[in-house]
Amino acid sequence: MQTTPLSPEDPVRIGGFELLGRIGQGGMGQVYLGESPGGEPAAVKVIKPSIVDSTSRQRFAQEIEILKTVWGARIAQLLDADADAEQPWLATEYVEGPDLGKHVMTHGPLPALLVLSLGATIAEGLGYVHKQGLLHRDLKPANILLGPNGPKIIDFGLAVFAESSASLTAANTVVGTPSCMPPEQANGEKPLTSAVDVYALGTVLLFAATGHLPYHATNIHVLFRMVTDPATAPDLTGTPPELVPLLTSMLSHQAQARPTVSEVVQHCRALVEAQGLKLAQARRRLTTYTAAPPQEFLTLLPAAASEGVVSPLPVPSRPADAPPTDESTSEAAPTLFLTSPHQTPPAGPPAEPEPTALAPQSTQRTQSTQDEQGTPDKQDPSNAQDLPRRARDTGRPPARSLRHSAQARRTAQQLREAYAARAGF
Repeated sequence: MQTTPLSPEDPVRIGGFELLGRIGQGGMGQVYLGESPGGEPAAVKVIKPSIVDSTSRQRFAQEIEILKTVWGARIAQLLDADADAEQPWLATEYVEGPDLGKHVMTHGPLPALLVLSLGATIAEGLGYVHKQGLLHRDLKPANILLGPNGPKIIDFGLAVFAESSASLTAANTVVGTPSCMPPEQANGEKPLTSAVDVYALGTVLLFAATGHLPYHATNIHVLFRMVTDPATAPDLTGTPPELVPLLTSMLSHQAQARPTVSEVVQHCRALVEAQGLKLAQARRRLTTYTAAPPQEFLTLLPAAASEGVVSPLPVPSRPADAPPTDESTSEAAPTLFLTSPHQTPPAGPPAEPEPTALAPQSTQRTQSTQDEQGTPDKQDPSNAQDLPRRARDTGRPPARSLRHSAQARRTAQQLREAYAARAGF
């Protein structure tokens, strides 16, 4: 992810956090990349001075209390906060990775297998939120961060306690993202139930699979009318056939017709297992596909090939629809990790139903925000020190075999590390 420098009017420290740069801007304030005294990175959200009043403080205090309540591996955790400071602030776990919206816009839709993995992971995370009697209410692609340890949910600023009649919004005011909002929320109905988050997750999965949302219009009033009209069906154009039944049920106009988050998890699991994988394997593939720099492996082999080093591991040839091999016993590396140095990498996203090759992209990777943006991947092998060094020209003819050369050993070690980091077991 990319940060932008602090401006002269930005503070250099908030609470105990040193501010290192800007990573996003929301409706209520600015989000900074901060660092704790112990060196822990954090996303520090600060309310804009121009809107600090009793109402904004009350809403911010509510967000802090909600973040103290929610927990789970898929939730960006609260680290510290002060709603009574001159400039109210809160600091949450910093997730180093793009948001789903930016990733799809930059690299294209995800393969169906990875969409199912994403659906099961986020649905399970929402289940923990719902057990606390909470609703997110504003789930959307920008609020799903694709971190190195899997996707995480952020921004509980609109979260409310389920069945609660208390609200900080004005009467007859609808708050949320219209294109990801279920009909009952768009109509201002209360109380809302966990079905609102199921619908929103359906819009997220549809976007992940197709690159578009269920309703789209340039006029906000037209969009609201489409969302609330039971006769206007959501646009599922481009949806992989195996995902259509699940997304159709999640995007049902009637809240009671939608599955629960537990049922979403089970449905996703069944579809993944039907392809011969465990859900945990699919989740690891999702993380590999979204969090790893897309050129990480492809940049290694051309450098080695230029020095005459042939890939020590063969590239297996396997139809896209063939069942996956047992990766724990296979001698050959899967095509997800290897490409021949003499081949031109294929363009575009991996073939369905299983992501067997990383889509080669530009080495300058456009990233997203903690709310919108972030910092560069520290493990990006495009850095010179991470690439194999070019052999020095000594004027002597090359050796007949590079099997035992230092370059070959370095290349083999990098191949082993890349394979081990992405193995599906």
